[in-house]
Amino acid sequence: MRTGGAQRHGLGAFAVVAANPATATMPTGTTGADPPRRQRELRLLLAGDVMCGRGIDQILPFPSSPQLFEPFVRDARDYVRLAEQVHGRLPKPVDFTWPWGDALALFRDPAVALRIVNLETAITTHDEPWPKGINYRMHPRNLPLLTEARIDCAGLANNHVLDWGRKGLLETLEVLEQAGIRTAGAGRDAAMAAAPAIFPLAEGGRVLVFAMGHVSAGIPADWAAGPGRPGVHLLPDLSDRTLATLSHHLASHLQPGDLAIASLHWGSNWGFAIPPDHRRFAHGLVALGFHLVHGHSSHHARAIECHRGVPILWGCGDFLNDYEGIEGHEGFRGDLALAWLPVFRGPPWRIERGEVAVFRIRRMRLETAPPADCREIARILDRESRPLGVRVETAGGHHLELHFAG
Repeated sequence: MRTGGAQRHGLGAFAVVAANPATATMPTGTTGADPPRRQRELRLLLAGDVMCGRGIDQILPFPSSPQLFEPFVRDARDYVRLAEQVHGRLPKPVDFTWPWGDALALFRDPAVALRIVNLETAITTHDEPWPKGINYRMHPRNLPLLTEARIDCAGLANNHVLDWGRKGLLETLEVLEQAGIRTAGAGRDAAMAAAPAIFPLAEGGRVLVFAMGHVSAGIPADWAAGPGRPGVHLLPDLSDRTLATLSHHLASHLQPGDLAIASLHWGSNWGFAIPPDHRRFAHGLVALGFHLVHGHSSHHARAIECHRGVPILWGCGDFLNDYEGIEGHEGFRGDLALAWLPVFRGPPWRIERGEVAVFRIRRMRLETAPPADCREIARILDRESRPLGVRVETAGGHHLELHFAG
């Protein structure tokens, strides 16, 4: 997402009931994963943008230098002080589980097969920022923040992973690799940046996460990876030619029994409008054989669509950030953070049901959202999703239900 010194985030929680199974045909791959043995359920956890630099980095045990290069804020600790002004003092330094708060149990639930986030922060000690004004980084010694939540896959095709230059990206890749967190969407060259993160499943088949970004999310064009040049997997455009390239790329990796996710960083920070070319491109991804489109960049939740039985999350919102106390855009409810847990049945994989848990951010920590917040986010999502064939209703307590039109 494009970020400024004064912005917001997030989303809510709900249960998903899919009316139509996925009908897209999967291309046949070559060798590798064991063939699937039987039909079973697969539960995933997807979140939007995890932004653990700046203020969050400052409250952790090993903060980076607080110096910032923003137009109005020059010290990252100012974001901590702002959060404390509105919600009370923080027990600094906090332990590595603090920011996850009530969401930690969800991330540690053994029923979750994989935890996938968009990591929108460089993890580096490199001190030369990219001259863009807003620069996020977390000290490598604070990496337990991610391992405590058992993150399996970090998407990196976004507009903050190179905030501290290509050296910062290379250190980020190295640190995540050493921690056993697989990445997609950025790499030491174009081939690595475009390669999916691959997760073999115990009963056969695999989950493949392809991460990609678009300039509409504020990714600089010169961040694109190239031959021998570190960078991100940046889509050149949203044309049929780009879809054809992705089709060949998907076909070269996908095998029988695989489930493929397109994790896409695109679109503006605020607002509910979906550009026609974005919708056309997402429908094209479904036609290629992707089983889920995991969209992010917006600071708040956007509409949910089910196209040909495949869920499209148009904007997951921020999950962790340091935006407390920043005024503006309150009507979007960016102070809520959403974690979505789709349940697939297969192979061949189809969406069967799902859950989303609603949290709110207080003192840079996730708390279970009260029922009133869940009702409000249900109303917002229902208003935006009904034109796309999805009804959103409260299900009592902290949950919502999604009903897909037949």
